[in-house]
Amino acid sequence: MAFRSNIYKTAAELKLMVEPGLITAAALDAVRAAIVPGITTLELDAIAEKIIRAAGAEPNFMLVPGYRHTICVSVNDEVVHGIPGPRIIQPGDLVSVDCGAQLAGWNGDSAFSVVVPDPSRPELVAERQRLSDVTEQSLWHGVAALATVKRLNHVGATIEQYIESQGDFGIIEDYTGHGIGRSMHEEPPVFNYQVREKGPEVKAGLTVAIEPMLTGGTIDTVTLADDWTVTTTDGTMAAHWEHSVAVHAGGIWVLTAVDGGAAALAPLGVVPVAIG
Repeated sequence: MAFRSNIYKTAAELKLMVEPGLITAAALDAVRAAIVPGITTLELDAIAEKIIRAAGAEPNFMLVPGYRHTICVSVNDEVVHGIPGPRIIQPGDLVSVDCGAQLAGWNGDSAFSVVVPDPSRPELVAERQRLSDVTEQSLWHGVAALATVKRLNHVGATIEQYIESQGDFGIIEDYTGHGIGRSMHEEPPVFNYQVREKGPEVKAGLTVAIEPMLTGGTIDTVTLADDWTVTTTDGTMAAHWEHSVAVHAGGIWVLTAVDGGAAALAPLGVVPVAIG
């Protein structure tokens, strides 16, 4: 498969992607802090929008035709693309939040999952937390791989190998990561599992959003009648983690992490380098 040479950004363009990444991170930090029992998913959406617009950016999810919100918030068996609304967050819920910001024509995109505390059901919370933790760590293993691999397919292979080492989890195949830059979704696709195609060369200028999605059971999904919300077909829980990452002349840098991913990458032996 051939990829356009313009999937690679110039050094100057990479610098322009730093700020929208940080704005995205700030919006998600604010939402994470607000996730408590009793809050609605629409209230979480308003928090993210306020942060993004206060920074002079715009929610890039609103630029997707037919979508009118700042975040996607998916709860329990919802995998991705959950629409904010009147749903009230409950103790024990596994909540995944996806968000992006666009500034000066450049985009950031990131997601996290969190389990709402529920002292009355510690085993349920632990099981859901385990799913989220494995998903998050698979993301970081994929990010770390970008520092050394030659072709993008090795990122997916690394993610899959880590997940398989942790137990029996379903790796969603219907949705993948993607390139990011002038548009939130660009070439190339970033798979979360081994594929035969080598994918593009991993070299300076490559910017991708890596986003594994795992379930506690099936990998089969269905889109609900709202034409957005994707759920597991067997009702098992799902988790979703994502970061936008840049490869540059000095190394790699996680655009949607305040520290460039330093804390999470340290145990994996990778030191991110700020974009100069």
